[in-house]
Amino acid sequence: MPRPRVRLGDLSVGFVQPLSEALLQLGHDPEPLLRRYGLDAARLGTAGARLSIPRYMHLGHAAIELCGEPALGLYMGRLSRLAHAGLAGVTAAQAPTLGEAARTLLRFEPLYAANYRGHSSFHEDAHGAWLRFYSISPYNAYNRFVVDSLLAGWLAQLADLAGTPVHAERLEIEFAAPAYVASYQPLCSSPVQFNADGNQLRLSQATLQLANPRHCPSTWQHLLQLCEGELQQRTRVRSLGERITHLLGPLLHGGREPDLEEVALHLQLPTWTLRRRLAEEGTRFRDLLSETRRDLAETYIRDTELAFGEIAYLLGFASAEAFQRAFKRWTGLTPGEFRRSQRRAG
Repeated sequence: MPRPRVRLGDLSVGFVQPLSEALLQLGHDPEPLLRRYGLDAARLGTAGARLSIPRYMHLGHAAIELCGEPALGLYMGRLSRLAHAGLAGVTAAQAPTLGEAARTLLRFEPLYAANYRGHSSFHEDAHGAWLRFYSISPYNAYNRFVVDSLLAGWLAQLADLAGTPVHAERLEIEFAAPAYVASYQPLCSSPVQFNADGNQLRLSQATLQLANPRHCPSTWQHLLQLCEGELQQRTRVRSLGERITHLLGPLLHGGREPDLEEVALHLQLPTWTLRRRLAEEGTRFRDLLSETRRDLAETYIRDTELAFGEIAYLLGFASAEAFQRAFKRWTGLTPGEFRRSQRRAG
């Protein structure tokens, strides 16, 4: 059976709702824009409907251009509710505490959003917890709003659950401080840190322990079982090769490429066992790495506005020139020729 093509990821159309509501609050009718992106009432009302991440980024950029508000992502975050995350969000809304709600929302993220770059995570200690959103660098006008909306959205969702404002103790963001920097400060009780090592916010132990007045123990347990079943179904893979393909995306970055030993460590397998089992499947690690890079390169070039140097960085090439040579070897075309051909075909 041929290996499935790699895609950048997708997310629930529920994420369109806060964008639409933010445009309305800013005095703009969102309907023409949504129709332009194929998001009519029927699509938005379809159970399980998803939107590709590149298309979502283009939609957000178009919305920012429409309203002239670069801080649109923060507006979206403030209007975000747990129900927008589907079953995972409804389940989190039944958690006994805000801490359990946050843990649940991030644990079941694959049910409402999947990105080849990584996944969000929850890290608790004796004094509080970090809620981390993975890196989607390099940043540009198409993706900064995603970080804004997610981090602000987590706080708004938890505040709605508790019925009281929720602020981060610390807020750290990867990209440089934008022109609308003052708009972040209401989210956090300390100065927001930009140019940070990651995107994350810190909640105190007192915030984590806030009780959810809507908690119903039996409904909570039932919904958890449903989420576990859905997660198992979505994350089931058919081969070791596919497991490796899913691992490679987050490991490809910054002019470096993962090697067999690194992947074997992630899979908790000896390198010789990994090499033997791949041979039994009729493939090699180098082939999987090359195929994954090619699939992602074609998707980045076709579906995003990223510069070729940025794409080279995302795919772990040491230079843009090395990426261009590899792409010409894969396709017979330069990245520029491939992008122009895709634009003409579209």
